[in-house]
Amino acid sequence: MNVLAIGCHPDDIEIACAGTLAKCVERGDRVIACHVSAGDLGHVIIPPEELTLIRREEARKAGAEAGVEVIHADFTDLNIFDSGKEARDQLVDIIRYAQPDFIITHNPDDYMPDHTAVSRLVFDASFTATLPNYTDYKHVYSAPDCPPAKLVPIYYMDTLAGVNFIPEEFVDISDQIDLKIRMLEHHESQLVWMREHDGIDFADMVRTCSRYRGYQCGAAYAEGFRQCKVYLKGTTKRLLP
Repeated sequence: MNVLAIGCHPDDIEIACAGTLAKCVERGDRVIACHVSAGDLGHVIIPPEELTLIRREEARKAGAEAGVEVIHADFTDLNIFDSGKEARDQLVDIIRYAQPDFIITHNPDDYMPDHTAVSRLVFDASFTATLPNYTDYKHVYSAPDCPPAKLVPIYYMDTLAGVNFIPEEFVDISDQIDLKIRMLEHHESQLVWMREHDGIDFADMVRTCSRYRGYQCGAAYAEGFRQCKVYLKGTTKRLLP
C-alpha cells in the first residue's frame, strides 16, 4: 500500500503517528510524510530563514530513521489558510504524487489554526485530486501526466497530549516506541529549546501519551486515530497496521 501522512510542522508527524508509519514501512508499504509548513516561527532566537533549513534537515533525518520519504509544501507558519486555492493545489499535487491508499492528517478540532487549516485542506484536496479534468495546478512532485488519485479514507491523528480526542482505532507501537522517540529527538531545535528554557521534556511527554493510549487498548504503547466519516470515505478493510 501507499501511505501518506500530511502534518503541518516538521515534528507533528513524529509526535502523533511516527510509530504507525514505521510499522507501515515494516509491512512493506511505501510511506511518505509531507510537512505543509516550514515551522519557521518555532524558535525565539533562531531567525525564520535559518530555522527553515534546520527543521527541514531535522525532518529528513527523522524520516530516514524509519525509511519514510519526507517531502514538503511551500508555506510558512501562520500563512496557511483553508480557503486558499494555492494551498489546496499544492496538496493536490502531493496527493497525486503519493497515490495513497489512505491518508493521515491532523484532527479538525486541534489547538492551533495551522493544524486545523491543514486538516481542512487535506479533506478538500483529497477530493479535488480525484477529478481527472482538474489540471489547473502547478506540478512540483507529480508528473504532468500523473493520473488522478483514488478517493481514500482519511485518518485523523491524535491531538497534542490527547486533549479532546477519543480514538476509534489503535495501532500497537510497543515494538516501535524507541524508534518513534529517536525520530522525534532529531528535531533538536524544538526539543532542546523546550528542555533548557521551558523545563519541558517533550520526548517524555510523547512517550507518556503513547503509554496512556496503550492502556486504553491493552498494549504497552499505542497511537490512536479517528476516521473521517463522510460518504465514500468509509471502508470495511483494516488499513492501519
